Amino acid sequence: MLFNTVKAQEAAQNTPKLGYEVVLPTPLDATSATQLVRNLTKLAESAPADRRTTVVLKLQSDSASPEQTAFEDALKVARAITSPKLRRLKIVSFVDGEISGHVVLTVIASETLVTTRTAVIGNASVGEALADPTILLTYESIANRRGLFPQPIVAALVDPGLELAEITRVGGQQEFATSETLNQLRKDGKILRENVISPAGIPLELNAQTLRSARISAGLVDSLEEATEVLDLAQLEPLKQSALLGAANGVLLEVTGSIAPGRVRRWQSNLNATLKADEINTWLIAIDSTGGDLNGSMTLAGWFAKPEPPLRTVAGQITGEARGDAAVIALACKPLLMGPEATLGGSGSYAISKEEVEKYNELIEQIADSTNRPAALIRGILDPESDVYRYTNRKTGRIRYATEQDIIFNAEDLAVEKAKWTRGERIELAEGLTVATAISLGLVDGEAASVAAAATKLGLPETPPLVSDRGLIRFVENIGRSSGIAFLLLFVGFIALSAEASAPGLSIPGFIAMTCFALFFWMKFLAGTAEWLELIAFTLGLICIGIEIFVLPGVGIFGIGGVLLMLLGIVLMSQTFVLPQNSFQYEILNRGIWTALASVLGIFTGLVAMRFMLSKVPLFNGLIMEPANESQITEAEKLADYSNLLGLVGVTTTPLRPAGKIKVDEQLLQVVSDGSVITSGQAVRVIKVNGTRVVVEAIENA
Repeated sequence: MLFNTVKAQEAAQNTPKLGYEVVLPTPLDATSATQLVRNLTKLAESAPADRRTTVVLKLQSDSASPEQTAFEDALKVARAITSPKLRRLKIVSFVDGEISGHVVLTVIASETLVTTRTAVIGNASVGEALADPTILLTYESIANRRGLFPQPIVAALVDPGLELAEITRVGGQQEFATSETLNQLRKDGKILRENVISPAGIPLELNAQTLRSARISAGLVDSLEEATEVLDLAQLEPLKQSALLGAANGVLLEVTGSIAPGRVRRWQSNLNATLKADEINTWLIAIDSTGGDLNGSMTLAGWFAKPEPPLRTVAGQITGEARGDAAVIALACKPLLMGPEATLGGSGSYAISKEEVEKYNELIEQIADSTNRPAALIRGILDPESDVYRYTNRKTGRIRYATEQDIIFNAEDLAVEKAKWTRGERIELAEGLTVATAISLGLVDGEAASVAAAATKLGLPETPPLVSDRGLIRFVENIGRSSGIAFLLLFVGFIALSAEASAPGLSIPGFIAMTCFALFFWMKFLAGTAEWLELIAFTLGLICIGIEIFVLPGVGIFGIGGVLLMLLGIVLMSQTFVLPQNSFQYEILNRGIWTALASVLGIFTGLVAMRFMLSKVPLFNGLIMEPANESQITEAEKLADYSNLLGLVGVTTTPLRPAGKIKVDEQLLQVVSDGSVITSGQAVRVIKVNGTRVVVEAIENA
């Protein structure tokens, strides 16, 4: 029996210590306070009896008015966490930023306090005209149960009219004292040194350094991850608190295709519009993108990582892939879910350099802190050349993903700090992560087969509606992601263009070609891959081809250059980069080139159609001259002599392409042009007569 007990104790010591994280809603209302107490009570009932379970209450500064936290609601939480019912839980407050109002009472009721270097705990009675003696007694009673905050500090937090000083008595005893005690000690001459922290009438503000020097704070950290290490915990898991903040009501944003500045601005505008009615508290971001603009992605990521009231949750669902810079948008969402076949990370449409990642290092740290994800893995996904390893703390068993530089960063003794950790395998991030791997690394919170399944996991009653946007734009964006439709538009456009070139003035093929090309550009513009450069290249190509057909006939520089410019425009419209820099971009470039080449075949298809099929269409058969009767031509050539027409001027009665008819001296003749296309009604001059073959040229400005 004794042997089994020892073994059990050893197993418990070797088991990594786990804790739970609870985001304390600010402002705290009655519903939130009741649900928080209920959640903590359930956790305490299921917690092991042989050791206490650590719960970290995460408090962050809020833009909402601090006085909105009612004293009764804060007291409900404070009484609960100091009650015997929760004795199996070790309550730790983690303060990041400035907090004030009665939510301060929950911090006073905690056993341990850990703060960031920017933390400030301020006036607890902010917004109240006069200090209530009953409230002060309650604060002092809660403080006595814990012993974390000295009574004078508690009194000064509640009553701004009190003076607070840190003093050293004549005998060497150090303590805090408020107005009445201070005045008496000063009168009796028993103060050797004093440091006034807060004069009378000025609300008390305790910054992180003061809290630490007063031994109230257990440590100053830069992130919740560092706080985990201060508390000797291997890992912090979010405490399931779906009902803590009330019913979820959300909207859906689809981040699909390429990331582009214009699309980012439109997404931001649409999302901001959902918050005006104060009814929407959840955004669900469905992501299927290969990236395209690191700056735009970082803008969205920084926005999503720290939602502001009334928004409380920005959740993500990777429906297809989140490659390149699109990955940071996904990783800024909390929680983040993935489809079973989805991919997180890997090379994308935008080649990200190490220097660019370093430029955004501070923002990456903020995103990592807000979402409780390893910053090194976020950087590693953006920069796959970064060497990220799995480290294990020799003492606590805590797992940390970091580079070698991360491990020793800011350490006083590099050798000692390095000795605390055992380095494991290198994390492969270059090819992207599957859902199972991403979950095991702590980057993804779960799997959801669809947006509907993700909405259910978030506690939404149904799949949320799409953010307000014009239906036509969404429709065009959706079909724009189909490479088949894009190819079809180009192919039909080139067929119509060749038909117009074969029959100038017909207009209908020209209108069809213009419509197809405009739709293609609009699709690519909304998808974020087409800008003015691509449109200019494509338009110049069309102009050059027009010059080659109508102005300078023949196979020359304008024809070849026009085709090349159009190909360049089509290829650039299919991608966000100019020159490829990674394997994924080479794949996109290859696909764009083949699409462009195949679509240009529409020109030749159109020419063939005009030659063999147009004469069979009743509407258009008047545009094609009937084939000449060979026997009649032979007889005419034997009898006719047109040498007398040399130099005469006539008018075309049909287009000459190059054969057609002219009228000269009231005589209707079959002629050919000198190689150019001459329109009907154009003045021409006979320049050559060879038997019955009459050659004419157009007369300019006749």
